[in-house]
Parts: sequence; structure tokens; C-alpha cells
Amino acid sequence: MLRIQELRLALDHQDDELRPAIVNRLGIADTELLSFSIHRRGYDARNKRLITFIYTLDVELCNEQAVLQRLRDDAQIGPTPDMQYRPVARAPRRLAVRPVVIGTGPCGLFAGLILAQMGFRPIMLERGKPVRERTRDTFGLWRQGRLDPESNVQFGEGGAGTFSDGKLHSQIKDPRHYGRKVLTEFIQAGAPPEILYASKPHIGTFRLVAMVERMRASIEALGGEFRFQSRMDDVLIEQGAVQGVILAGGEYIATTHVVLAVGHSARDTFYRLHERGVYFEAKPFSIGFRIEHPQSLIDRARFGDYAGHPRLGAADYKLVHHCQNGRSVYSFCMCPGGTVVAATSEVGRVVTNGMSQYSRNERNANSGIVVGVTPADYPGHPLAGIAFQRYWEERAFLLGGGGYLAPGQRVGDFLAGRPSTALGMVLPSYTPGVHLTDLATALPDYAIAALREAIPAFDKKIKGFAMDDAVLTAVESRTSSPVRISRDDTLQSVNTRGLYPAGEGAGYAGGILSAAIDGIRAAEAVALSMVGDNG
Repeated sequence: MLRIQELRLALDHQDDELRPAIVNRLGIADTELLSFSIHRRGYDARNKRLITFIYTLDVELCNEQAVLQRLRDDAQIGPTPDMQYRPVARAPRRLAVRPVVIGTGPCGLFAGLILAQMGFRPIMLERGKPVRERTRDTFGLWRQGRLDPESNVQFGEGGAGTFSDGKLHSQIKDPRHYGRKVLTEFIQAGAPPEILYASKPHIGTFRLVAMVERMRASIEALGGEFRFQSRMDDVLIEQGAVQGVILAGGEYIATTHVVLAVGHSARDTFYRLHERGVYFEAKPFSIGFRIEHPQSLIDRARFGDYAGHPRLGAADYKLVHHCQNGRSVYSFCMCPGGTVVAATSEVGRVVTNGMSQYSRNERNANSGIVVGVTPADYPGHPLAGIAFQRYWEERAFLLGGGGYLAPGQRVGDFLAGRPSTALGMVLPSYTPGVHLTDLATALPDYAIAALREAIPAFDKKIKGFAMDDAVLTAVESRTSSPVRISRDDTLQSVNTRGLYPAGEGAGYAGGILSAAIDGIRAAEAVALSMVGDNG
């Protein structure tokens, strides 16, 4: 097959216009086009008066080689790459021990799925509850201010990505097309088929719940085993190699291969592993606020007169500003037509995040606007970034007045340096609720200065971004892991054989897709090692 890139059609084109556009682009007769499929579809809204759709298409022709030769100088046309996923190993008939996967977020689920598909019958350990029970506990925080530290937005089957926009795009390099494998498995689990070709695919929280359950069933059908409410409390390491893990109830599981996919909020696990000598290093992350605008404002700013067009849906944005004090401010996890959610996992701390349903039809758009911080801001210890996060999360709890209310402020008041006493036209979506205050002490001084410079700068790109009535809520502190568990070329810890740090928590991913891809890579590394150990 051949791949055509950058085929442009008008916003209001009909589906039956694709075939003649392909024929015209290739300069062939209609009868020479045997079939075609959409590999990627997106839109270009840089010119709001002429919004166009952009297609990447895979086509089957009668004489592909002749067309390739004739169009050999056309950089937008070439052979379709082989994107078929092929397992790297098969489990031997007899395994002395089974691999253990700790955590069932996107990274852990895909590590478990790939291991199961190769016959390794992984043991899946999850400190939280199955996804539906976990959902009820999460709503307990949102609706009644009742937190379960082991079952919440961060902990439980599906991981933190379950309560998000369900974004499935990433900018990581993917030469082996692992991302295609991830999307294909998601579709088999019930995701909408368009995630395979939409340029910015998303699923939404409610669909993710059923998908996670189906993926669990697939792993179990292949011999995998799930154990919920089974927190790993310790790891047995002898002569620099993993020998087993110890659960909170005291149970010991012997294993020589552990995929550590615990997510960025498993702080107690990080401390225990560090005590056991596993090598950690501090890494940069970001901290800031959530900001909410009317979704209609963002639609108009991005699409002009085409705002509300059914083919475009709710508009998103991506912003960055480099400040005079040397800090960078950028938008993070932008959720069109979504809500701001309570995302803490620890008592007495407030954390905000954003999520959307598949429809993206809530009244507000929200995004993190966050400031980059580095280990120079929390020096002295590899885990010092955790203490830094906790300090500002506790500060947010105090400013919110308790009860997991989030401290909030109107943008106009924040820029003017005065407390907010009343809301305007933008009603915050965060539950359990927002307590209006002054956010000037909700972040370090350098972060406050950077945000006060960046918000007006963003207004030049998104007209109305600095509107007085837009609402800020604190604190967005869990943008990524504050640590990296260093690993070598075999994806094992640099000083602990058999430990495979993976995903967001280990510092190697930043979102559902990249975490899932890293889980595949970790599973392959485990499989190759185990086959070698048995060969």
C-alpha cells in the first residue's frame, strides 16, 4: 500500500469527496484505486476564515510501484510502513516464577497484557480497588469531601488516566509503532474506532471504566491474575537483584522480575524503595493552577465564525510563555468542555486536575497553567521534590478552609493582587467546592510572578484568556513525577536487577499513550530476560 500525507479538503467536505481527491492527487484513473483507509485526520485552524481538514491516507492501487516511481520526488507520497505488532518472545512451558506487575494504570495494564499475550501469566498487584468500586470512592470525595487514601483519582484500577480527558496522543518517538498496538487494543476493549485516525484522539472518563474492565478480563483469560487492595510494602533484594515482594498484609510473593508501574503519586513506595537502596534521582516537574473559561470563548478564539461547527467540536489550545525571571509557563492537560476535579490522594492536602467526558459538552474549558521547577528549587535529596509538592498541597488545603475545598480566585483579582470576594460569569466546576481567597501565597513567589506575566501574554494568543471573570483554582502539583528511577539499556534499575521501573511514576512517560507504550517496552524486556534465564 501507499501512504498519502497532507491531503487537504474543505471543512464542509462530504465523505464521498475523498475518493476523487485521492485519484486526482495521484493522477490515476478511478479504476486503479482498489481501496483506501484513513490513517490520520485533523484540522488546520490557523486561518480561521479557511479551516481545512488534513488527511493521511493508506491506499491500495493496481500498480503501486509504477505510481511510486512516477511520484518519487513527492515527499508526501511513499510506501505504507509495516505497523503490525509482533511479540518478541514466547514463555517457556515451565517458569520457575511468574513476573509481577505493580500498578494497573495504562503502563501496568499494557505490561500485563503483553506479558499475558506472550504466555507469562503475570501477577497484577493493585493497591486500590477495581475500577467501579474506585469510581464510587472517588465520587465520595467529590460529592461529600470524603477521601479514601487507597482508592481515589490516583490509586485504583485504571490509574490516574481514568479520571482525565482520556487523551491518546503523544509526541514521543515511536519507530516500532507501539502506539498503534495501544490504540488497537483500546478499540477491542470498546473505545470508539476513530481514535485510530483522529489527530488528537480522546475517550473520556466513563468509557474508560468499561474499557479497563475488559482489558482486565483479557489478561485473566490468558492466565494473568489480579489482586486488588494489595499494596506492595517492601521488596526483597539480595546481592543487587530482586527476589520477591512483600504485601501490606505480610504475604510474600517470590519473583525475579518486577515491573514497577506505580504512577507519580505512590510516594510511600518511592520512600521504601529508596530505603532499600534502589537508585533515584530528582527530576524537574511543574506546579501551578487550573484556569477555567467559558468553552464558547475558547471556541470563538480558535475557530472564529466556525465556532460551534459540529465537525470541529470543542476547541483546545496549547500555550507557552518564557518569562523574564527565567521561568517557563505552559498550558497542561487542557480539557475542552470539561471539569476541574479533586485529585488528592493524601489526607489534609488539596490537588486539582482536569477531566472531560467523551462528549466534551460541559460549559467550561479548563487547563493547568503551570510553571517549571527543577531540583535546584528543592535541593539536597533525591526525593525532595515530594516534600516540595506536599508543602504546596498542604498550603492549598489551608487556603481552601478545609473539607478539601480548593482555594480559588478570579483572574482579574489575581493580576491586580487583591483577594476575590465574589464570582463573576464563570462558575468553577471543582467539587467539593471552591473557597475564594488570595492565591498570592499558594505558590512560590517566582511562580506567582511568572503566572502574572504569562496570563496577559496568553491573552494575545487566545483573546479573552485574561478575562476578569476567568477562575483560578489551586494547586496543580502532580503534572509529572518528581523523581526518576534510573534504568539501563535493558530497562532494569541501574543497581537492582529484575526491577523494571516504567511509566509516569518512574519518570519515563507523560500521559496515557506514552505510559502504555512504556509498559509494552517493559514487558518485552522482562520477556526477553525470562526466556534467557530459562534457556
